[in-house]
Amino acid sequence: MTFSRLSHVAEVSVSTVDKHTVEGEVPVRLCNYVDVYKNNAIVDGLDFMSVTATPDEIRRFSIAPGDTLFTKDSETADDIGVPAYVQTSSPLVCGYHVAIARPRERVVHPRYLYWSLASSAAAQQWQVLATGVTRVGLRQSDIGKLSIWMPDLGEQAVIADFLDRETAKIDALIAKQHELVAALRDRRESAVMGAVTGHERTGPKRDSGVRWIGEVPAHWQVGNIRRYASMHSGHTPSRQVPEYWEDCTVPWFTLADVWQLRDDTQIYLGQTAERISELGLHNSSAELLPTGTVALSRTASVGFSGIMPEPMATSQDFWNWVCGPDLLPEFLLRVFRAMRREMRSLMAGSTHQTIYKNDAASFVIPVPPLQEQREVVKELEQDLGRMDALVDKAIGLVATLRERRAALITAAVTGRLDVTTYGKAG
Repeated sequence: MTFSRLSHVAEVSVSTVDKHTVEGEVPVRLCNYVDVYKNNAIVDGLDFMSVTATPDEIRRFSIAPGDTLFTKDSETADDIGVPAYVQTSSPLVCGYHVAIARPRERVVHPRYLYWSLASSAAAQQWQVLATGVTRVGLRQSDIGKLSIWMPDLGEQAVIADFLDRETAKIDALIAKQHELVAALRDRRESAVMGAVTGHERTGPKRDSGVRWIGEVPAHWQVGNIRRYASMHSGHTPSRQVPEYWEDCTVPWFTLADVWQLRDDTQIYLGQTAERISELGLHNSSAELLPTGTVALSRTASVGFSGIMPEPMATSQDFWNWVCGPDLLPEFLLRVFRAMRREMRSLMAGSTHQTIYKNDAASFVIPVPPLQEQREVVKELEQDLGRMDALVDKAIGLVATLRERRAALITAAVTGRLDVTTYGKAG
């Protein structure tokens, strides 16, 4: 088997064009890091940035159909060497943190070069060649060292055509699973809304007088949230007093923990990234709130919610609700999740959007009798459980398909797979 270095089969250049606009330079459209990282191909229709570049930069870093662009720097080595194939002939300049591999004519097939750079064999080499600690990258002197298997041009074309065809089939299957996941998540959102407003329950209905709620069962109550739950804020003990941050035992939920709640499948708040001390708690406006308190994020990640499984405190980024005798925390949680779009309409602030206290205190919620709240929560848990299981299955299938895709590419461009007999019986 014959292998060649990337520098022998392609002209490699590393762009120096940044995202700035400089007076006196030439306006250009920039194909930047994100364009390459998020797309397998650079095509017309992508939202390219408008920047400026010098005439020399335009000459050196303009891209052409058949080029392969790949990421050169990133926070982790896993994100280095991610390629995108250039299909558009529109004038574009390659951006900073991206390298251009232009195939040498009659040496390497352009699509074969792309697939070679898209293989896990290339990814493994990039990780070895990458340097850096907080940010890793490839030195220009090292990029050309990448080793690529080089059959003759005719076989390269056959392999490229094979991978174009077979990966398209896999990509279509992946796209169908993504569509299924999106549809299931839409159904999930609709199911929560229908359950907490009683839209799908039988019997007489009446207008709630609230836009997002609409009609409710005639025997349900609709009222200001403060009739049913007390409102509490969070706080951060002073960082200037070291004693407040010693012997920390009190769970303290902050925006650093909100990621746990983003997919709505988790009901209860999990482990907190930080804790605060009893001394810090008693010398700040933070409160130790009881088990069952419903925490609602009000800044940055607005509208995410969860129930405290134990006494906890929160940062000032949350409005916390302690339910009274007529409201179940589990029901209020679902109400908050149904209200998320309504909450977004209340967000204010130019730098950090938030829901202010007066707006949060004016929430109007539907409140069925306690026994019916229990029934709604139980029925909803069963329905959502079935949908979430289907989502998990689809996500698992996507992972399997991606693994198969990666293995197929690597086997084809390393000579371990005879593409002329692939899939044929016997």
